[in-house]
Amino acid sequence: MVVNVHSIPVRSQAEQCESVVRMPPPRLAPYVVGCSAFRAGGGAAVRHRLLPVNATVLVIDVTGADRLVTGARSAYGIHTTQRWREGVTVGLTPAGTAALLGVPAREFVGATVELADVLGRRREEELAERLAEAGEDRLGVLAGALETWLKAGTGSPDTPAGAAWTRLQRPGRRIPVPALAARLGVSRRYLELRFQREIGMPPGQVARIARLQHAVGRLAAPSYDLAAIAATCGYADQPHFTRDVRELTGLTPTALCANLQYREPAPG
Repeated sequence: MVVNVHSIPVRSQAEQCESVVRMPPPRLAPYVVGCSAFRAGGGAAVRHRLLPVNATVLVIDVTGADRLVTGARSAYGIHTTQRWREGVTVGLTPAGTAALLGVPAREFVGATVELADVLGRRREEELAERLAEAGEDRLGVLAGALETWLKAGTGSPDTPAGAAWTRLQRPGRRIPVPALAARLGVSRRYLELRFQREIGMPPGQVARIARLQHAVGRLAAPSYDLAAIAATCGYADQPHFTRDVRELTGLTPTALCANLQYREPAPG
């Protein structure tokens, strides 16, 4: 499973963001893509480029700044007012969105809403306080809270759409939707209808975003080779890779890489 890169500063900051990424415990794996603890430099409002993602993402700032839920999205966007200083993020699968938040993933697609509007103000503030007091065990406290929510929630990862969504997150060559439906013992039409009902995006779009996120992860590495990334992530060739990255992020792969590695400002 890939940990989706939710957003990056539009321009490099004097103080880099520090982050620790952790995969979920086994019980949460069908519901949680991954979690991270972050600390951003400065604290002033920073323009962020939100990248296309397949997960519903919770951003919980423990300093009293923005606490948001952002849905899966198929296009990048520029947000100008976020003041993320220190806290955690957690990415939810479609099953996790339904089970942990009580809302179908499709309801969040392309949207950004206040976390308090989803959890309720009291529940949101109690969680933020617990995370603020947890110090280095912040991700452990978050996992415990999610497990508690899961006991009280609904939703199952064992639907054809849920299984297909998980399969599409794997790296490598994309599996055609008809072949994927056949493996699951359903028709292509049935699978597409279930995706629309449960996830809010068609399976082909989910596969395209997953491929981009695999590439983003590799571009963030200290050494990279664009042709190798294109081949490994399932693009036809490097020009195809470049076109797709530019269309989905508004940046060339080289500019995106520089931004991910805090080497230089990226245009935009």
